[in-house]
Amino acid sequence: MWRLNKVRHKAGRQLDSLEELRLKRREHERALRQARRDKQLVSKRLLLNEDEEQSEVTMDTTLGEPQNVLGLIYTLKHCGSEKETHLRALSKALRDPSAQLTFIKQENSMHLLVGLLTGSNAQCRLQAVCCLHELSHSRHTNVASACQPATPYLLTYLSGQSTKFTELCLYTLGNICPDSEVVKEKLLAQGIIPALANCIENQRHNLAVVEAVGFTLSQLLQTKDASEKIVPMVLASNLPSHLLSVLTPDPEFGLAPAIECAWCLHYLTCCIEDHKQLLTQGALLQCSSLLVSLGGAVAKGNEEQGMALLICPLLRCVGNLLSSCPVNDLVSQIGDVHLAAALCAIVKAYLHTQPALAREATWVLNNLTAYSTEFCSALLTLNLIPGLMQLLPFSQGINIMSLRILANIAHKKKEFCIQLAQLGLLSALFGTLKMADQEIVTLSLDVLFMMVVSVPQVPEEFVRQGGLSILEAIQYNSEGGMRCRATYLLEQHFLTYQQHLTGENTTRS
Repeated sequence: MWRLNKVRHKAGRQLDSLEELRLKRREHERALRQARRDKQLVSKRLLLNEDEEQSEVTMDTTLGEPQNVLGLIYTLKHCGSEKETHLRALSKALRDPSAQLTFIKQENSMHLLVGLLTGSNAQCRLQAVCCLHELSHSRHTNVASACQPATPYLLTYLSGQSTKFTELCLYTLGNICPDSEVVKEKLLAQGIIPALANCIENQRHNLAVVEAVGFTLSQLLQTKDASEKIVPMVLASNLPSHLLSVLTPDPEFGLAPAIECAWCLHYLTCCIEDHKQLLTQGALLQCSSLLVSLGGAVAKGNEEQGMALLICPLLRCVGNLLSSCPVNDLVSQIGDVHLAAALCAIVKAYLHTQPALAREATWVLNNLTAYSTEFCSALLTLNLIPGLMQLLPFSQGINIMSLRILANIAHKKKEFCIQLAQLGLLSALFGTLKMADQEIVTLSLDVLFMMVVSVPQVPEEFVRQGGLSILEAIQYNSEGGMRCRATYLLEQHFLTYQQHLTGENTTRS
């Protein structure tokens, strides 16, 4: 199965210290993706310098002291050699927020850094972009904005051959684009979307770079006015097709590139109403197929670390794309009705540990059953209804979605209602009709009505089990819709059976 924490290729010897750095970086990135999933906010990414353990900076530097930064700037301006060493020291010093502010306030400091970034010395260029990367990670938005003079060169270097250098350029761009509207506008004018498209096309076999492209693009797609200014440019490029091609996780590299690209696709589907272009490119089929695979792995207990971070955007993509998919094309677009089983497996796996993710899966299943008789039939055929009924006592919206799914099935065919009755849905409704949530009770009354008109045995069974007292109690509820539904059911469908049972009891006594 796929592994999120697979060690990637990097320059340098494979030492234990480097392994620890890589693992720390992976854990940090996983936490950032978790925060992005939960809060839907842009997040910054800081690449750890894995070469630090191999070479010690012998200069007398103390991380975070502003005077240290001033000294390094002066030295870089006047020294003729060892610039690489001084730049490495500056990169470390710029991790301190006060040092970052000190640096950008110095006259011509950014001009100095850009000069070194564009110079002929390859190692100086690398250390210069490391300095810019540290600055881009600052929590002060004006620090990131100060990096703007370097953006044309960062974009140009995306076509370079060095993986490490390209990654640093991408993550630096991704960090600074959300902080300033001016920076974002300049990046768009400078051609960041075509540059990202060319980068992912030229480096499609280099998953480290692909992951970085996905991060940078996702940052752009979350900025203000992205739907008006950025999404059209992305859709007009070849980026969507490349994003879709990455949705097959690499068994050696891991899930990370697929996670980043899945989030990009999610932001795209959120920003547009007509998903015809994405559907034509096979987005629904690709996302659904991967969900079937992931759901199958989860059902077998083969869940890997980070899998939930991929499942979440895939669920949202499928749920959003369904709204634009023609009903007649639904099965062919999705490709496999076993998606229903995969969604149920995801719900079961994350119900207690990540209920928000379980709710996302029920939301997609609701959308599927709302549009498709085939998927309603699949839930019955695959014996998935008992599992859905077991969700009715749960809160956090899971019970509402589960009840909507059952309502969708009951609404489709009379035969489905008969099967639901045989599986014990009537007994389950006794529980939901007593809940305090008005939406749950109203929806339960609607399902009860569909059962009553479709299955002749339901009214009598409902009365026998004491359901009339529940309906009579609902008649006193302050919510008008609930009262009307309960009154109608009592007067039109249950009083006859009540009188029949009363007479029968009188005869017996």
